[in-house]
Order: sequence, then structure tokens, then C-alpha cells
Amino acid sequence: MSDERLVDIETKLAHQDHLMIELNDVITNQQDRIMKLEELCSSLVERVRSIGDSMPGEASQEEPPPHY
Repeated sequence: MSDERLVDIETKLAHQDHLMIELNDVITNQQDRIMKLEELCSSLVERVRSIGDSMPGEASQEEPPPHY
């Protein structure tokens, strides 16, 4: 194997290693964001449920307003 070919292979391998590290960082950051968004969604669902529970009954159950 020639020295030039060996250097070319080593260069490609170094670039692939660097790219793999960058991709791993991107995936890690995305996973962190996904986890935060899931927590936010869960929090919002709980808020909506608590607001729904604290609201008066449905409109169909309420008495009609008096006529004037």
C-alpha cells in the first residue's frame, strides 16, 4: 500500500470520526429538547385538566336565564 493511499485513508477516517462526534452532539441536544418539550406538554395537559375541573358544569346543564 502506498504512503499516499494510506494518508488518504487516514484523512477520511479522521473526518468520519469528527463527523460522528458532531452528529452525536446534535442527537444529544435534540434528545434534551425533546425531553423538555415532553415535560412542557405534560405540564400544559395538567393545567388544562385542572382548569376544566374548576369550571362550572356544561352549558346544557345550566338553567336558562330568566326572561325580562
